[in-house]
Formats: sequence, C-alpha cells, structure tokens
Amino acid sequence: MRKRILLSIFILSTIILSGFSFLTVSCTKQPPEPPVAKIVPWADTMFGDIRTDNYYWLRERENPEVIDYLTAENNYTNEIMGHSKAFQKKLYEEMVGRIKETDLSVPYKMGEYFYYSKTEEGKQYNIYCRKKGSLDADEEILLDANLLATGKSYFDLGTYEISTNQNLLAYSVDNNGSEEYTIFIKDLTTGELLNDSIPKTSDGIEWANDNKTIFYTTFDHTKRPDKLWRHELGTDISTDPMIFHEKDEKYFLYISKTKSKKYLGLYLESKMTSEIRYLKADNPTGKFRVLNPREQGVEYSVYHHGDNFYIKTNENAKNFKIITAPTRNPAKKYWKDFVSHSDTVKIDNVEVFRNHLVLFERINGLKQIHIINLKNKSEHYIEFPEPVYSVYNSTNKEFNTDILRFSYYSLITPKSIYDYNLNDKSRELLKQTEVLGGYDPKQYQSERIFATASDGSKIPISLVYKKGIEKNGNNFLWLYGYGSYGASMDPYFSSRRLTLLDRGFIYAIAHIRGGGEMGRYWYEEGKLLNKKNTFTDFIACAEHLVNKGYTNSEKMVTSGGSAGGLLIGAVLNMRPDLFKAAIAGVPFVDVLTTMLDSTIPLTVTEFEEWGNPTEEKYYWYIKSYSPYDNVEKKAYPNILITAGLNDPRVQYWEPAKWTAKLRSLKTDNNLLLLKTNMGAGHGGASGRYDYLKEKAFEYAFIFDILGIKN
Repeated sequence: MRKRILLSIFILSTIILSGFSFLTVSCTKQPPEPPVAKIVPWADTMFGDIRTDNYYWLRERENPEVIDYLTAENNYTNEIMGHSKAFQKKLYEEMVGRIKETDLSVPYKMGEYFYYSKTEEGKQYNIYCRKKGSLDADEEILLDANLLATGKSYFDLGTYEISTNQNLLAYSVDNNGSEEYTIFIKDLTTGELLNDSIPKTSDGIEWANDNKTIFYTTFDHTKRPDKLWRHELGTDISTDPMIFHEKDEKYFLYISKTKSKKYLGLYLESKMTSEIRYLKADNPTGKFRVLNPREQGVEYSVYHHGDNFYIKTNENAKNFKIITAPTRNPAKKYWKDFVSHSDTVKIDNVEVFRNHLVLFERINGLKQIHIINLKNKSEHYIEFPEPVYSVYNSTNKEFNTDILRFSYYSLITPKSIYDYNLNDKSRELLKQTEVLGGYDPKQYQSERIFATASDGSKIPISLVYKKGIEKNGNNFLWLYGYGSYGASMDPYFSSRRLTLLDRGFIYAIAHIRGGGEMGRYWYEEGKLLNKKNTFTDFIACAEHLVNKGYTNSEKMVTSGGSAGGLLIGAVLNMRPDLFKAAIAGVPFVDVLTTMLDSTIPLTVTEFEEWGNPTEEKYYWYIKSYSPYDNVEKKAYPNILITAGLNDPRVQYWEPAKWTAKLRSLKTDNNLLLLKTNMGAGHGGASGRYDYLKEKAFEYAFIFDILGIKN
C-alpha cells in the first residue's frame, strides 16, 4: 500500500543515539529527570509527503527495550507523585466513604426467577444471584466474580446469558484486558461447570430455545468479530460448524435474541451500514435469512412483536424512523411507516412490549421517553422534574408486561431506578443509589449554557457546582469532552465528582459536534472532513467559560479518554494556553499512522469515522489535526497521559510515542507524566477499589498542579 523507507540523512544520528539510555535520577531533593526514549529514525512516504517518526520503534511489543521504557516512565511518574501518596490515600478513602460497599442491585424478573447482583465490603467484583418465585425466597448464588478473579490482577466478565429454561448459564471471562474471552457453561441445577469451555472468543453468546445449543462469535487478527459458530453442549468444539463469516473488514458481527425469545438476530454492522439475518430460536440448525440486504449508509435494527417486526431505520430518515414489516416476508416492499421521521427528534432506542412500543428519543439535546399504546394508538411522554437530566432504558426482560423499567439521574440526582406503569402513568421509585457521608443535593446547582462556535453553531455545556459560587473568573473548573462516533455524553451523577465540587470546582461537559447529543446531524458535522469542528467547538466552550466569569486559564483543567484523548491532544496543539493541566486517558493520538495500518484493530471499520488516508484528501486532512503529527516546539500545560499495555482499541504505543515526542519538543518546565497499566486494557483497572485508586491518583495530579493541599 505504501513504501516505508529510512532516510539516509538519519543514519549518523541513529549510530550516535543507538542504545537505550535514561537521564540519571538525582539523589538530592531536586526533581528527577524524566526518561528519554532513544531515537530511531523511520520514515513513510505517501502523496509526495515524507513523514518521519523517531519513535515508531515503540510499537515493538516484544522488544525488551520497549518494556524498559514504559517501566522507566512508570517509575518516573511514581517518583514525581511520591510526595502525594498520603493525599492519594485520603482522596481514595473519601471516595470509598461515599459508596455503600455492601449493596444490592434492583432485582429484575425473568420467567419465575428474580435476578440481581450484590457487592460486599472489601470485595472488588459483583456476586450474581437469583431467587425463585418471590423476593422472600432463598438466595441462589449463580456466579461469584470475586472467586473467579482470585489471583488475577485483571478480570472482566464479558457476556452473562441464562438459558431459556433457566437451568444453564453461559458466561465469558477476560483475564488481561485484551478483550479475548473464554466461554464457560455452568449447570445451575448442580453448580458444576460443563466441559464445554471455548477459548479465544469475542464476548457474544446467545442461547437457542432447545437449551443445549449456543451461538458464539470469534474474531480475526485485528480483533474484529467476524465469525459466528454453533455449539451443541457435550460435543467437541473442534467440530462446531461455522454459521457465518463476515469477510468485509468494515463490518463487525453480533448475535442477540429478541425479547419475545422467538428469533435470533445476526447483526452485521459497519459505522454507517447494517444488515440483519434472522432465525427462529426454536430451530437452531436452520439457516439465517437476510431481512434486508446491506445498502451503503442505511442502518437498521429489529424488534419482534407478534406477526410483525418493528424496524428502526435511517433510510431517508437521518434521525431514524420506525416502520413495520410482516415476519412471514419482511422484504422492503412490505415495509410500512409507523413513526415518521423528524428533523428535530432523534430516535435512540426502542423497547417493544405486548401492548406498547416505547421510544427513547432525543429532543433539543434532552432525552425523552415516548409511549405508544399499540391497541388504541394513544401516545404520551413521561415527564421529568429537572431541566438537565439523563434517562436510560433499564433491564426489561419480560415481553408480556405493562411495566417499563428505566434509570433516571442528573448532575445532582443519584441514579434512580423506576418502574413505570404504561397504562395508568404511575411510577414507583425502586431504588436511588445511596451516597454516604451526608450528601445533600440541595447544596448543588446544575445548569445548561451555550457557547457559540466559529460558524455560529450553539454548543451546549452542562455545568454543576456548589451553590454560592460567584462568576468572578476565579473558580477551579474541570472541562470534559468526547465528541466522536455519535456517542452522547449526557449529564450523569458521580459521587466521585463531589471530591471536586466540595473543593470549589465547577464541573463542565462540552456537548461538542461529533457526538450525538443534538441528533444525527450533530454527529455528521463532527466526523470525516468535518472533524475539526469537534476541536474548535471545545475551544469555543473553554473560551466561553472564561469570558462568562466561570474560571480563568490558570484554574481550568481538562480531560478526555480514547477518542476524547484525541480531542485533548488536538486542542492542546491548537490552544495550549487555555488550560493549566490536562489528563488524556488511553488517547487515540497517532491517528494518521494507525489509520494507515489495516493490521491493527478497528482501523478498516473506522474509515467511515475518520476517512481512509490512502485517499489523498483524507491523508492531508487527518495529518492536519493528528495530535502526534502536530506536536510543536512550544509550551504545553501540565499533562498526565495513561495507557494500557493490553489495550486492543488504542494501542499502548500511541500514548507512549506522544509522550516521547512531547518530551523532545516542548519548551516549558511543566509536568509530563505517562502512566501505563502493564496488566490491563482500554478500561484501566477492573476492580472497583482499584479503579478508585486510579481516580485518586488523577485527582491528586490535578490538585497538586492547582495548589490544593487537602
């Protein structure tokens, strides 16, 4: 696809700088010198452009020098932050002190059982349980994740699926953060594991209705789920038939079952296009049928109800609409509109019950729940008490019910689980997450304001702070953003955030383009050749917060993770003067190099998000904003960068290379720290206590920069 050449001009410098060395650490009270990555010149040429990369060698995962470098960076970070250990411990204990360590989730009904999970004080992971017949029945522990995680530094429970007769449990486990799972089958009547373990799978599992057949997915060399397999319990997995192979590298493959339990759905999805194949769940050896062949740019999802499928699609409906199709022949010529498209209302999600269709919509950036009675066609919306909030679909396993369960929260209201009667419109609060330590929501205030982007677009900003704060330009402010994939960063409650608010911080979420907060249009105006809108929107939000007296650049910090780390990297290149400090979590910062390498996870499928840089127009556009390619010799704010050695989504070398290049070029004396979790992946620490220790470290970094001592 492209030539890779070493420029002869660098040969001499390679010889001089060969060998792996670090600046010595002072034994005095002077701060230690940071590690210096060796320079190994590497070059790439395309479209007449010679792009050099002195740190390309950090991609060599098996090279001991790479591990040495990451370890040295970790040691440097630990030494720099060593003085804050007592403060980190205090912050950690403060955050733990707000959570109810021994707690129960709200049970949900499935058949004759009530399922729930619980946590116990001092234990990192959930314990999964059920009761038969009523909540007063004896508890049956199905799976204790703490036992499964014993002796492991990382543990992730992937899929957790109960068989139709509820006598078997299929679950999957990842023990290093690579997102490579092993499937296990547990007999819930005996408590024994069957001999049907299946290694090297993605996390998709679904049961057929015969209670002896499972469908599961595996991935290709880029970790793309591309194959669907069928396994009958008790048979040799080497004889499992492959049911489907998706060869197009843009598409991911998923398996699911309708709520009615009548159909299995094989979902084939790229970033812009989808295709669904379906099979009656009573006939696992049958052939999956195509519901509607893939058409570029057309997305759809399917929900079963009686003799019809309800289909959510964006065909000629950018914000999506709902159509119906008969199950006997759901070809497009039989499709009928049921809920029309709206330019101002985006349909995010759908729940289908026996008598009702429930639409989770987004209107002017706020989420709404729209109820349609399928018998009499009457409609209504659920009302909510706050001007800034979030509402999500909760666990709704039962089809034959008139009760909808949803989650509600805001920047000041903890997560609240409700059961809502779809007929009489009554609601019952089942549980609100308890915040220990005397939390009083009346002491806090939230609001939504709008910044004006360079093209005149109004960018929403959600804010929360303790009442009494004055807009005198002298407040600490933490600005967070994401802005990619159409993902919406809706206002949410976090007890950890109280650690900031109670120390005088304003916390702000910038709802920038590239996200989906304001509808599908909002997303499309922040992707491909419109991607820079994401960054300039964020800058406009930061400037607006300063201009309106919420903060100043010496007291404003920022953070973002993954594609949000790309946001942070791009913004710091463009306007490093706006922020005192920044945290970039597992940041996608080496965009051009990654998108030119189709051998690593996510690259090909994300051509529809960022563009394919083998096409000249995308090459130059991506290069113009890619954070790694645009590091310059200038001053940057204090920066903490995190990475996961086993991360398949953003490879560890992206943050490592970015750190090395920043070190070599930045002209300031501000802190630059790289912290790599050597035993985890994209999400960092897996245990709930370990996760809070990571947050305490990040808060301590920011507080140290801002001079907050307690």
